[in-house]
Amino acid sequence: MAAGTGSRLRPLTLDAPKCLTIVAGKSILQRLLDTFRTHGINKLIIATGYLEQRVREYLNEHASDMTIEYVFNPDYQTTNNIYSLWLTRLAINEPFVLIESDLVFDTEMFQDMVQPGRIAVSETLPWMNGTTLSLNDNNIVSTFYMSANPSQSQHYKTVNICSLGLEDWYKVLDKLDYYISTKNLNSYYEVVLSDLVANKTLMLEAVMFEKNRWYEIDTLEDLHAADQLLNHN
Repeated sequence: MAAGTGSRLRPLTLDAPKCLTIVAGKSILQRLLDTFRTHGINKLIIATGYLEQRVREYLNEHASDMTIEYVFNPDYQTTNNIYSLWLTRLAINEPFVLIESDLVFDTEMFQDMVQPGRIAVSETLPWMNGTTLSLNDNNIVSTFYMSANPSQSQHYKTVNICSLGLEDWYKVLDKLDYYISTKNLNSYYEVVLSDLVANKTLMLEAVMFEKNRWYEIDTLEDLHAADQLLNHN
């Protein structure tokens, strides 16, 4: 997922998409490419929007060894990632890992994500916001909470990495079709996962990402913290 404008990272994103932001000497996108290669992933389907040409130019130079398909969201300024994901529906025909392009993390933690039916989660820290979830005794997601509440000790933060097999993808796609048909274009795709988990048609096993070994970069403050984290590690 690489369609957003990264407005909260301006001025860094005035002439480059967020995924090309440099963190501890290397772009976010390059870090993801390195991780994918380490774990045997050689095909990318990229949902683009803002400054798409910059993404293409970068990948032409740095990922010539990979098969790449671009899915452009022309409405990236007025829609959210639920719409970008829906636009990829014709391109995805095999198990895949769904990942946001504003994440930095230790590569070795990705290993357990290269299996279908997994979702990355983390213990919560004060800087984290957004969707949280709870787990049952078998480490399976039981409930999504669309607003983070770190005071709830049983809640874990979603890391915005999820792996799906084809059967589960088709379930997700059916629900995506519903949201798009009702013009609900400004939601996060996690509302779809939430619905499917709630009606017990989707089972996701949690993969724990250690809370001090990953960061989601939305703001300049996040960038500074991620720089410190990666330089320290």
